[in-house]
Amino acid sequence: MKRQCILMTLAAFAVLAGAACNGSPGRPSPAAEVIPPDQIVEFNILYGQNCAGCHGTSGNGGATIALRDPVFLALADDAAIRRAASNGVRGTAMPVVAQSAGGMLTDKQIDVLVSGIRSWAQPGLLRGATPPPYAARTPGDLERGADVYQTFCSSCHGSDGTGGKKASSLVGGSYLALVSDQYLRTTVIAGRPDLGAPDWRENVPGRPMSDQEVTDVVSWLVSRRVHNPGQPYPDSKNVQH
Repeated sequence: MKRQCILMTLAAFAVLAGAACNGSPGRPSPAAEVIPPDQIVEFNILYGQNCAGCHGTSGNGGATIALRDPVFLALADDAAIRRAASNGVRGTAMPVVAQSAGGMLTDKQIDVLVSGIRSWAQPGLLRGATPPPYAARTPGDLERGADVYQTFCSSCHGSDGTGGKKASSLVGGSYLALVSDQYLRTTVIAGRPDLGAPDWRENVPGRPMSDQEVTDVVSWLVSRRVHNPGQPYPDSKNVQH
């Protein structure tokens, strides 16, 4: 009997000691437990850590295009967003983020990002308009592209593309070395609303750009790129065709 009382006393002491340790100052609470990086599946955290630095804290644009833009989301399907998020864009500042391509995020985390970005879509804001397709369907024509540029772009970017009173140069060596052909196409179609640049419908009132016109002007811009970029880049005021 005496031994049983001793054992019960020791057991009670152990329980009290454990409770005291759990409530001791400085001990992290269960809510403060650190989640391993590859187990984070909350969109706002993943977006803030991997996308916000360039695309803006709310997806409204920053160093590059706004992912929340309804035109962009009507233009790029889930496969296109997943491809860019997973594999990055070679030759640009868009990095690889998927583990399968050498980055840090799992396939599940990429799915969370794609789903979260897609949730921003507001198709009704396009008022029934359908943008040209994300990818070019036909080859571009440089001569036509030069004419398209004069019609839709020169009023802001200057007659030769080197910049005007409303917008900066589109043919500078440094700029063209940092952006992909697809970025140029996406920007021509979706614009940069965060910078006041119109989308494909608004460059000329009542005259939206066609798919072929977008393709042609992108080809013309790409033709101005230095194919083996290095220093010094050509002066944008003296760009030769």
